[in-house]
Amino acid sequence: MALPVGLQLYTLRDALAQDYEGVVRRVAEMGYAGVEPAGFPGTTVEKAAALFRSLGLDVPGAHTPLPLGEQRSEVLETMAALGCRYLICPYMPPEEFATPDKVKAVCDRLNEANEIARGAGLTLVYHNHWWEYEPVNGFVPYQMMLEWLDPTIQFEIDTYWVKTAGADPVAVVRELGARVPLLHIKDGPLDKDAPMVAVGQGKMEFEPIIRAGAEAVQWLIVELDRCATDMLEAVAQSYDYLTNRGLARGKQD
Repeated sequence: MALPVGLQLYTLRDALAQDYEGVVRRVAEMGYAGVEPAGFPGTTVEKAAALFRSLGLDVPGAHTPLPLGEQRSEVLETMAALGCRYLICPYMPPEEFATPDKVKAVCDRLNEANEIARGAGLTLVYHNHWWEYEPVNGFVPYQMMLEWLDPTIQFEIDTYWVKTAGADPVAVVRELGARVPLLHIKDGPLDKDAPMVAVGQGKMEFEPIIRAGAEAVQWLIVELDRCATDMLEAVAQSYDYLTNRGLARGKQD
């Protein structure tokens, strides 16, 4: 059975800041089975969660800060309000991966956050960019992360950034096995500085990647950081491409 498809709402951040409810309703009308929030511009987490429920949109995970220090309570309260399982670290700056010692420090922070997340019944998930997969002075940060991260930490593999870095997303998904519950699906020219396009209109080949994660992946999440065309149109085209080819299913399927 095809995997459910959700939308990372960061994709529509500009439109959401103007009309959060209206834009989320349009996403639901397109047929998306769920959403992955990344902040709540112009609204509150409580209002957003109620909106998602009213539209039948699942929330498998959310991009949030790590539940550390002063942000700990707020992050955990946000996750509780959304009722989702996967607490996703969306970003660590590229300079944090410049040396093995810095990579180790990143892993230490993630391991600390993981203990807190697990204590709250959550699963910590790490979302990559390209810099974790590019060689730096003779080492690849991603390989060191696998060595130093607690094995209960899982991954949201951004397939486009893996490929853009020159790595093979099929091999990465296979290597991680059961640690990949979520895949980010985006498309484009495989140039980190160029805008993206609707899924199916770029250079990515998604079928073998999705097949490689068949036993573990639970959701496909469309995300376009920026786009060469109208973003809402690209979001709709991405949904149509994935569902029409049987690679994903919406909430009506």
